[in-house]
Amino acid sequence: MAGERQARLADRIRVILAERLEKGLRDPRLGFVTITDVRVSGDLQHASVFYTVLGTEEERISSGAALTSATGMLRSEVGRQLSTRLVPTLEFIPDALPENADNITALLRQAQERDAEVAKIASSATHAGDADPYRAEPQDDGQS
Repeated sequence: MAGERQARLADRIRVILAERLEKGLRDPRLGFVTITDVRVSGDLQHASVFYTVLGTEEERISSGAALTSATGMLRSEVGRQLSTRLVPTLEFIPDALPENADNITALLRQAQERDAEVAKIASSATHAGDADPYRAEPQDDGQS
């Protein structure tokens, strides 16, 4: 029961923050930020907000600083739109999902290339050693 309420609250916070960021903040450091996930604690008093920033490492850092400095204003916005007794504190955490996805894609491409190399080598391979003297060869009965 509590898990369902946590999920609903997290989803609502994600929507509220995304809409507010879409309108824009008055901070020039803020880049193109996407809220990827929100996780609310079991007591509903803390929300971890995961975000990604499109751009360079410098833009990611400055956008993180802008979000951190706007935490109070964003929490007020969340509190205004939620109908809860207590407004959860917000913690902004950069989401490493895009970097991890790029890394996984590169690893999969590398594995595919190695598989192709192994298949190429295996296609021209022969068995090592002499033929097995104890293995009976199929007999040709001449009825073919």
